[in-house]
Amino acid sequence: MPAPAELGSGMVRVPEGADLHLEVLLEDVSGGVLVTATVAAPLAGECARCLNEFTSSTRVKFRELFAAEAGGSGDDGYLLDGDLLDLEAALRDALVLELPLSPLCSEDCAGMCAVCGTRLADAEPDHGHRDDSGVWAVLKDLFPADATGAAPAGSQERTAGEGPADPGRAQNGSLTGTSRPAGSKER
Repeated sequence: MPAPAELGSGMVRVPEGADLHLEVLLEDVSGGVLVTATVAAPLAGECARCLNEFTSSTRVKFRELFAAEAGGSGDDGYLLDGDLLDLEAALRDALVLELPLSPLCSEDCAGMCAVCGTRLADAEPDHGHRDDSGVWAVLKDLFPADATGAAPAGSQERTAGEGPADPGRAQNGSLTGTSRPAGSKER
């Protein structure tokens, strides 16, 4: 049986027109037909880690009741169309629910380099990048250290417990020199 169009979700799908291999057991039960089926389908998709195209296959089992007439099951069930039953909706529901949300080209896929985007499976064993301290890297150019590692002239380094860099400003940030929190009233 050829696969119907748009049979998939997200990053993986069953290619349209691909051969689906079905094994179906139909059982007459009171009120309808019980369908027990197994479908084997080829898959094509994009790896969630490295974004390479890949192919694989899946095998899905499902069991559904096709009711002879609409009844207590509401809109959730499947209905017979006279003496015919259409497996496409049940097949689609079972197959799409079994597809992986994050498909992988292989279980040991290393993905891509977070810095340059190179596929790690194709990269050299010693692939790496110089640590540039991320978002703070631009600050090192604003205040470069001299060859001895000393701070630039005019800057004052403080250690924990020392007073503020501006002698006119008190420890709590006010210009009054008091230790009251800003905005508090004197009694």
